Amino acid sequence: MAAFGSLSTRLTETLAKLRTKGKLSAADVDGTVREIRRALLDADVALEVVKSFTAAVRERALGAEVSEALNPAQQVVQIVNDELVGILGGESRRLELAKNPPTVIMLAGLQGAGKTTLAGKLAKHLRGQGHQPLLVASDLQRPNAVTQLQVVGGQAGVQVFAPEPGNGVGDPVKVARDGVAEAKRRQYDVVIVDTAGRLGVDADMMRQAADIRRAVQPDEVLFVIDAMIGQDAVATAKAFQEGVDFTGVVLTKLDGDARGGAALSIRGMTGKPILFASTGETLDDFEPFHPDRMASRILDLGDILSLIEQAQKAFDEDEAHRLAESIATDGFTLEDFLKQMQQLRKAGNFKQMLGMLPGGRGMREAIDSFDERELVRTEAIIQSMTPQERKQSKLLNGSRRLRIARGAGVTVTDVNQLVARFEQAAKMMKTVAKGGVPNMPGMGPMPPGMRQPKKAAKPQGKQQRRSGNPAKRQEPAVEAPQGSAFGKPKAEGAFGELSGPDQDALQRMLGNR
Repeated sequence: MAAFGSLSTRLTETLAKLRTKGKLSAADVDGTVREIRRALLDADVALEVVKSFTAAVRERALGAEVSEALNPAQQVVQIVNDELVGILGGESRRLELAKNPPTVIMLAGLQGAGKTTLAGKLAKHLRGQGHQPLLVASDLQRPNAVTQLQVVGGQAGVQVFAPEPGNGVGDPVKVARDGVAEAKRRQYDVVIVDTAGRLGVDADMMRQAADIRRAVQPDEVLFVIDAMIGQDAVATAKAFQEGVDFTGVVLTKLDGDARGGAALSIRGMTGKPILFASTGETLDDFEPFHPDRMASRILDLGDILSLIEQAQKAFDEDEAHRLAESIATDGFTLEDFLKQMQQLRKAGNFKQMLGMLPGGRGMREAIDSFDERELVRTEAIIQSMTPQERKQSKLLNGSRRLRIARGAGVTVTDVNQLVARFEQAAKMMKTVAKGGVPNMPGMGPMPPGMRQPKKAAKPQGKQQRRSGNPAKRQEPAVEAPQGSAFGKPKAEGAFGELSGPDQDALQRMLGNR
């Protein structure tokens, strides 16, 4: 995640220095802890959290579990990972649903933290789990807040209860109370109440939030905090804890240029768990918060579980089986290529998914330079083709490619490059489907040891069939004489082991004669 970019880089660089040491001294541990302390402070982590974290790491790193370990450096990395998981909350916690529906969820936080958009994200997330949520527009103060919630609700495919126009008109407490009653009457099982915020903590905001809480008796009060506000996140969280007493935290804007200190500070300073994280602008950029997975991302150890879950939501298993059969039978077409690209785009932000791979930070420059608009251009080129052209790419002659380029708004060169990449990818996938190892572009031919063994040629009578290629003709293997490093004594000339006519033919083939 972008929020932990700088912190992740510094921590991984610091821990990488330990890998060259077979045994760690007290000075090595102190130096590492010092660098970790600086990295955390630069990331706007609260001082109290930094002190407790580094003290725990130092105590464990100087203990027996490191001194007796076969690989002390890896053990220190494990210790740092464990302590990060601890300050992020230990175990992940889910929403606590009411025994008697509806479950009432109240959102609170400062203005600009993204509460309204988050209400739509949470509603869509719950709807995907089989719930029937209802959004309640109780933010009647911010201009056009009610309209924004209605738009977001429409995008999420959920109903919005908005009896008042907002813009300073209406009683937010009454709207919240009536919203819960409407949910009971129409049998919605979840109610999400969007409340008003302020640019700063003040008494009026806290009083209104407390009144709404008493009126609706929520099962969960989620404090929505902007991950980019740094040290102020702790002070704001403490003020809301005293005024409203929230039950969980939601972090927003983790995709922005934030240092990540809020995520590492709030849990330790308030004791409240982080339940969700918003990682982008679209409604799908939303995920449950898992402390262990987040710690792995920070230390560049990857987050394969989240990557798999994200892919499973987008990819159709039946379509994947059909595609595998198409590849194996040489039936992979541009139409299949288009469907795979569309599923890839549905899976989410491609850069974020690459960042979930172990060691993804090492590919940061390549990931950052990747332009996701290239997927859109590729999709436009394929969609400009006729159904027959997508099924048979060999039909794409010069005039057809010119027509496709004009239809997609690209050049003929772009179309040629796409077709060439598709044909190369189809060959590689067919080779893999048959159990082979393809020749990767730019890597040269596959080493002989990795090639599939060829079937021995059947002898015809007493003679072996001789190859027509002089380069492939070899004399029968002979036992290597003593002192020879390569199995044959050195011959006079570059191809001394071949006969005279064969040498001449081979030299002509190589262009030497």
